[in-house]
Amino acid sequence: MILVTGGAGFIGANFVLDWLSANDEPVLNVDKLTYAGNLATLKSLEGSEKHIFARVDICDRAAIDKLLAAHTPRAVVHFAAESHVDRSIDGPAAFVHTNVVGTFTLLEAVRAYWGKLPEAEKSAFRMLAVSTDEVFGSLGPQDPQFSETTPYAPNSPYSATKAASDHLVRAYHHTYGLPTLTTNCSNNYGPYHFPEKLIPLMITNALAGKSLPIYGDGQNVRDWLYVTDHCSAIRQVLERGTPGETYNVGGWNEKTNLEVVQTLCDLLDELKPKAEGSYREQITFIKDRPGHDRRYAIDAHKLERELGWRPVETFETGLKKTVQWYLDNQSWVNDVTSGEYRKWVGQHYA
Repeated sequence: MILVTGGAGFIGANFVLDWLSANDEPVLNVDKLTYAGNLATLKSLEGSEKHIFARVDICDRAAIDKLLAAHTPRAVVHFAAESHVDRSIDGPAAFVHTNVVGTFTLLEAVRAYWGKLPEAEKSAFRMLAVSTDEVFGSLGPQDPQFSETTPYAPNSPYSATKAASDHLVRAYHHTYGLPTLTTNCSNNYGPYHFPEKLIPLMITNALAGKSLPIYGDGQNVRDWLYVTDHCSAIRQVLERGTPGETYNVGGWNEKTNLEVVQTLCDLLDELKPKAEGSYREQITFIKDRPGHDRRYAIDAHKLERELGWRPVETFETGLKKTVQWYLDNQSWVNDVTSGEYRKWVGQHYA
C-alpha cells in the first residue's frame, strides 16, 4: 500500500485514479477536504477495496501516526498543499499552516514510523514530495530554463511556503537519512481542475458567456504539463529515483497566457461553436496581480536521462482532451462552481 496526501485535489486525485488503473496496489488517501478537495472526482472508486479514504489534516500528528501504524504503507506521496497564488496573496496564513507546518508534521510522523520498520522494509521505503517550479522565481525571456540546481528565489507567499517545504524534505534526508524524493513540476492542466486556475476558469467563463480575464498584457510565460504525464513521471521517480535527489517535471510547452487562452477559444469554436462570433471576443485584460512572475520554464532533461521519462501529450493534444472533458462533464463543473467559490471568483475577477 502507498499513502497519498491531498488525494482529493486536482493532481492528487488524478494520481490516485491513474495509480489504481495501472496496478492493484491499494492507496490510502488522506485529505482534509478543503474547498479544492472534491470526493466527486473519485466517484468511480466508490466501493473499491483498493481505495481507502481518510478525512485527516496533515497537521494532525496523532491522526497521521494512527494511519501509518494501522496501514503500514511502503511509500508516501505528498501532494497536500494550498496552491493558488492569488489566495496566498490575500490570506498567506493558511499557506504557512498547510505547506510548512503540515509538511513538517508529516515528516516527523513519517520519520518516527520509518525508524521502527524492519531493515528490509526500511531500506525499500520512500517519501516523495510533489513541489512546483515557482520556488525558483522568475526568468527573463532569454534566461536558461530552471534546472535542479537553480537557486531558490520564491516571489509569492505560495511559492515561499513550497520552498520551505522543499527545504524541510531535503533536511530530513540529509540529517536523519529519511529516503525522500522531490519533484518540481511546471503548470499542470487536465480533467478535474478546480476552476480558479487559468485553463478551467477560461473554459467555464467562455461557456457561460462571461469575460475571459487575463492579467496584465497576457505575455507571462508558463510551461504546461498535462496532468496524466505528470502522474507517470511521479510513478517513475517513486519506483526508480535516487533518495535525496530532486527531479524537474515539465511538458516542454512554453506558452504565454494569451496564447493559452486564444488556443482555448479556437478549440471551443471548433467543439462548441457559438451562434455568432468567436469566443476570442470575450477576452479582456485586467490589472496585473502583485509580484506576478514573468516566465517559468522547466529543464526536464535529468528525468529523461536518468529515468527515461518524457511527456506523451503535446500542448495541443492535451488541451483538446481537457476542453472535451469539461464539455462532457458539466455536472462536475456546476457542482464545483457554486456557493462560496462563485463569490470568491466574483471578488477577484470582476
